[in-house]
Amino acid sequence: MDELQKALDQLDQAGAAVRLAVQDLANAPGGAADAAGAAAHTLSGGAIDPFVFRFAIFVLAIFVGYYVVWSVTPALHTPLMAVTNAISSVIVVGALLAVGASAAGAAIGFGFVALCLVSVNIFGGFLVTQRMLAMYKKKEK
Repeated sequence: MDELQKALDQLDQAGAAVRLAVQDLANAPGGAADAAGAAAHTLSGGAIDPFVFRFAIFVLAIFVGYYVVWSVTPALHTPLMAVTNAISSVIVVGALLAVGASAAGAAIGFGFVALCLVSVNIFGGFLVTQRMLAMYKKKEK
């Protein structure tokens, strides 16, 4: 009977941990990776370091990206490059937020530098893509 009570107590503790994890997911102001990391940290009794969790996601993303890029046929490399350039240029949103929302001089300066670099990325990437597409056009004689 004592073992049954101990098992019920452990089950109650696990249920409380799950409820806390769900609340953390619902109330997390950060990204989904932070919320998932907090949930895994709570469910495992604190055994998973958040840095290790994020690093594992980063490594998995590297492998997924590698297999996605190398499984694309050569004819689709140009459109893939254009889309990748457009996705990476989403950084402009963060740069605009840093320039517009902060009153600190350093944040405005770094935001302006980021905005300039992102602009070079956007226009340079599409210029390279345009030149790559021009290689496929037939030359007029």
